[in-house]
This record gives sequence, C-alpha cells and structure tokens, in this order.
Amino acid sequence: MGLINRVVLIVLDSLGVGALPDAGPYGDSGSNTLAHVAAAAGGLALPNLETLGLGYVGDFAGVRRMGEPDGCFGRMAALSKGKDTTTGHWEMAGLVLDRPFPVYPMGFPPEIIEALQQAIGRKVLGNKAASGTEIIKELGEEHLRTGFPIVYTSADSVFQIAAHERVVSAEHLYDMCREARKLLRPPHQVARVIARPFTGEPGSFQRTEERRDFSLDPPGVTLLDLLKHAGHPVVGIGKIDDLFKGRGLTRAIHAGSNEAGMEETVRVLSLVPRGLIFVNLVDFDMLYGHRNDAAGYARALESFDAWLPELLSAMRQGDLLCVTADHGNDPTTPGTDHTREYVPLLAYGPRLARGVNLGTRRTFADLGQTIADALGVKRLPWGEGFLDSLIPG
Repeated sequence: MGLINRVVLIVLDSLGVGALPDAGPYGDSGSNTLAHVAAAAGGLALPNLETLGLGYVGDFAGVRRMGEPDGCFGRMAALSKGKDTTTGHWEMAGLVLDRPFPVYPMGFPPEIIEALQQAIGRKVLGNKAASGTEIIKELGEEHLRTGFPIVYTSADSVFQIAAHERVVSAEHLYDMCREARKLLRPPHQVARVIARPFTGEPGSFQRTEERRDFSLDPPGVTLLDLLKHAGHPVVGIGKIDDLFKGRGLTRAIHAGSNEAGMEETVRVLSLVPRGLIFVNLVDFDMLYGHRNDAAGYARALESFDAWLPELLSAMRQGDLLCVTADHGNDPTTPGTDHTREYVPLLAYGPRLARGVNLGTRRTFADLGQTIADALGVKRLPWGEGFLDSLIPG
C-alpha cells in the first residue's frame, strides 16, 4: 500500500478567488467571489478552512493566516477557454478545451426550437435567457394551462427545459431533454441540457431535486477513465455523473443539496477504502451565485466549514483531501453569470506534508495529474503534478 490510497476531491462549485489575467474579454475584470462574499458578510468565520491554509490563498475578510496550517495551499488557473461547470470539471480530470461552448443570450435559433417541437410533439414557451426561478413564476401558469414545456438558457452554455410534474412527469421530461441533446449538434453543441422539474401552484412554484443534466461525452481520456480501468473505485457524488455522462465512474450518487452531498461523502468514506471520491457541492453556485445572494453564499461557506471536522475525523492514514472549485460566480457583480477566476487549492492528508505553498498552478489539470500519480495510474493528457510537494521530509 502506498502513501496515498484514497483521494477525496471536493469541488465547492463557483468559489473563485480572484479574476484571471484574461478575465477582461469575458466581462469579469475585478471579480473575486470569495473576497467579495467575505466583505459583504462583514467577515467570514471559517476556522477549519483556515487550518487547511485558506488564508494563504488570498486576502478574505475574517479569514486568518494560521502560523502552521495543517494543509498545503495554492490556487489554480483555468487553461481551457470558457467558464462553465463542465469545462472546469473536465480540465480538473485532465482535458483542456481550446474553444468555449456556445452561449445564447438572445435565445436559441428557430431551427433548433422548431426541430425540438417536432420531436416532442408540442410547442414550447420561453426560449430566452432567464433565471430558472423567475421564468417559472412568469410562465408557469401558462405552462399548466397549455402543457407546453418552458425552454430557457442562462449566460452559461445550457439548454434548460422546465415542466410541472403534474403536466409532464420527470421521466417524460428527461426524454424531452434527450431529444434536445440529439438536436444540439455543432455549432449549437451546448455543454449541458438540463431537466428542471417543478411543483406547486401559481405564486408558489418550487423546483424539485429531480434535476438531471445531460452532458456531452468527454472528448478524450479522463482521470476517471484511467482510475476505473486500473481497478480503482471511482464514486461521483452530486452532479459528477451528469458532467462526465457517467463515464469512468463505478458508482454515482445524485445529491440535490450541499447537505445531502456532505452526508453522502462521510457515508461513502465508511464504505469505500480506496480510489477516488469526487464530490460537487452545487448550492454555492445555483442558490447563491446565480441569484446574487452574497449573504446566503456566506452562510453556506460557514456551514461547509462547520462540517469539515466530521469529514476530517472520518479520514484514514492513507487519505488525501483536496478542496477546490471549478470557476467563479461573484454574487456582488451586476450579472448572474459565472466569472473567470482562479480557484483555491487546498490539500491535506494525515501522513502528508503541512504548510507547503503549492503556488499558482497553470491549469486545473495539475490537480488531476497529482491524483493520477498518487493512485499510480498513467499520465493525463495535460497537467504537471505536485505530489512531490505533498511528501513529507
């Protein structure tokens, strides 16, 4: 057994830590999700993340630099073009994209909508960029009356279909999304098609946890593929299964909230003694970043921090914990889009080095390559690992 035989990789979806040098063309100059959330909250109480070295990643109100942090720390730049969730996770797993996925701020072209209507046998409502909660407020009643599903997008590369479960069952909605996925070929090959079931009555509609993402197949070999091929357990918690189209996973657990994801992570730690546990905690992005709710974002971070001791106490001697993000989503900016930012990099293991500055990594793939090296599988297409920096002595 090697020094590391199990890795827990937690993605705090959208926790950027400062604008990348090329943020300007994306409209994201000056963005800093964590710093601006901390400032808006009048300072954050994150004692456990401080212990892992978060204070050394940047200046964040209330977050101290511990004299001798238990973890190693740094930040990572995105080498891929774009700033969406799929791109960030794929790069983490060793795939770098040379062009961004398309976006549709004015809605989708008529030929796409007409083809979808023909495929599903009914008209659609909407076809514009909108907040998911707002568009069901706006069109939900008409949807109930007509039975027409609601199509919308955001500033991200997504094609979303919302329907009330009383009108369209979740399984039928998934079938509609599969039809849309088939239709969205280049140049309209969006990163994800998302099913958005909702319930309730006019004035009190609520989205359910039956959301489902239909992503593209990764265009090359990923960390997950290599680990599974080598016989390692690879467990995806949250939307990891959706983002990788199920590829490379030995088990997928769909968790619809941060709390559910954290609970499943501790449970899986007691069941899976080796391999990779890959976790996406989505509430930071979906509930707070996209809704410009800095206060809610701050509360969610402090809730995650308060849970960390439970996770750390469940870790074993041969474990490596990595905490990072996939992009930014600064809730203090006028827009509601993702932001092009560095992401934090925290690494901790009971038997690993402490207090090492891992610097600014050129690509998220450096983390994937480090995990590949730690678990003894082939090199990834991209990335330079930093495993040597984690070895004590």
